Amino acid sequence: MNNSKKAIILLLFIFLLIAIFASLFIGRYPLPVSAVWKVLLSELTGGARGEPDIAKTLILDIRLPRVVLGAMVGGCLAISGAAFQGLFRNPLVSSDMLGVSHGAGFGAAMAIILFHGNITAIYVFAFSFGLLAVFFSYLIGRVYNTTPSIMLVLGGIIVSSIFSALISFAKYVADPYQQLPTIVFWLMGSLAAASYRNVLIAGVPMIVGVTGLICIRWRVNVLSMGDKEAHALGINPAVDRGIVIVCATLATAGAVCVSGIIGWVGLIVPHIARMLVGDDNGILIPASYLAGAVFLVLVDDLSRIITGSEMPLGILTALLGAPFFIYLLKKTKAKGW
Repeated sequence: MNNSKKAIILLLFIFLLIAIFASLFIGRYPLPVSAVWKVLLSELTGGARGEPDIAKTLILDIRLPRVVLGAMVGGCLAISGAAFQGLFRNPLVSSDMLGVSHGAGFGAAMAIILFHGNITAIYVFAFSFGLLAVFFSYLIGRVYNTTPSIMLVLGGIIVSSIFSALISFAKYVADPYQQLPTIVFWLMGSLAAASYRNVLIAGVPMIVGVTGLICIRWRVNVLSMGDKEAHALGINPAVDRGIVIVCATLATAGAVCVSGIIGWVGLIVPHIARMLVGDDNGILIPASYLAGAVFLVLVDDLSRIITGSEMPLGILTALLGAPFFIYLLKKTKAKGW
């Protein structure tokens, strides 16, 4: 890693810290920067509380867990997308390529119908069905007793289509006055229900997945060269491919179960990171995590201030992501793929 790329990683980390701090005083109830500093320093030093209770509650109990969760979710979606793009050698692959988002969406819809919107049930069902969708994709990919990349992609498309139909069926049978609006809002993605409990629950699979991807990031370069080249260099592509898929699935499922379906982050953010640091997955994967964290924190800030009522994140990421992806295609002309 040369000095310029190290500098870019450092700048992304600094931008993330700035975005997190700025998010604490931005919103429909704006706070002065001085009030945020006083509350944070007061908590860190254990000193006397000089600010009104409403400021402390707003900063520490509402905005801080939301910002932390948003950074984790954005980073997980982006790093999974970068890993899958390298693994499948396809720039159009995203973090939900193997059906994890649609599987989680169906699980959440079932929990809303069966358990009347119980938060814990939604998390458990969404996470479990997300993993189950990827497992089905993997089984379909092994139809020829191997797991070539193209078969995994096709398996993901099939499973996503099936779970998408099941989501539509769940919305059809749901109560139109209570359950249906909850399902629709969850599917559009939001961090409105963020809490420290959410961070702890979803943080376990997200941290495990991200740590695994960072540890194996150098081998993604070898896997992107093809199975023959990987064998020639002394690695088992089936095993390493499985590790990448498991880690990316854990990170994505952990993110989706607490945030709902947030599209485009796993597709466009790795391309932004690639423009900054190049195609080497050794640096691209951690850069994608930081860029995804910054991106979703900023988008969440925008969702809180753009209208009187909070706008779902999935709407904003699509409105911002699609035009930007067209710009990327025009600028890069798919170079490097």
